[in-house]
Amino acid sequence: MAKKSKQFKAAFDKVDRTKLYSAKEAIELAKELDFAKFDATVEVSYNLNIDVKKADQQIRGAMVLPNGTGKTQTVVVIAQGAKADEARAAGADFVGDADMIEKINDGWLEFDVMVATPDMMGQVGRLGRVLGPKGLMPNPKTGTVTMDVQKAIQEIKAGKVNYRADKAGIVNVPIGKVSFETEKLQANFKALHEELLRVKPTGAKGQYITSLTLTTTFGPGIKINKDEI
Repeated sequence: MAKKSKQFKAAFDKVDRTKLYSAKEAIELAKELDFAKFDATVEVSYNLNIDVKKADQQIRGAMVLPNGTGKTQTVVVIAQGAKADEARAAGADFVGDADMIEKINDGWLEFDVMVATPDMMGQVGRLGRVLGPKGLMPNPKTGTVTMDVQKAIQEIKAGKVNYRADKAGIVNVPIGKVSFETEKLQANFKALHEELLRVKPTGAKGQYITSLTLTTTFGPGIKINKDEI
């Protein structure tokens, strides 16, 4: 732990705390300062001037990053009959109906994303206490409650990410791995930025993005100029 703290301090000291970096500068600096012994995730954090207590200012959705996330997503699909066959053909890692729901209810959670057809949500709903706290509950807003299971699986495997503002109005989203080329990380960042601007609530007043930070798994935060993505 002491070694990691020393490495973090060394990295932290190389970040100009008075500067707002462009996206490209921040990505290059984050890659340079990364000291993880694995392919660290690059993440951006938006602090938004929204009131999530108001229904019209809640932000939640999903999008496919143009260059993926660099992470292999394990997908479980809850469906029956032809839709279950479609899910298997599309590359779902696990497919089931009542039996899979029971397995998950008993504590099995070896997956990253759950997709369910609308007709199965009545049964999936009883998993709320298990899936809800882990952010795994299927939701129409993120495209994980759908009859088009093939499209859902393909998008997830291609690098689909979910975004959601927490109680403080902060949105944290991974945009790739340190091993990605700077241009690919920047393209992912730009796509996410445009998406969050697109879903800006009409009720949000004043400056929408109050601060924007980029970081790696163990690295220091680097403040970004929102006008230089």
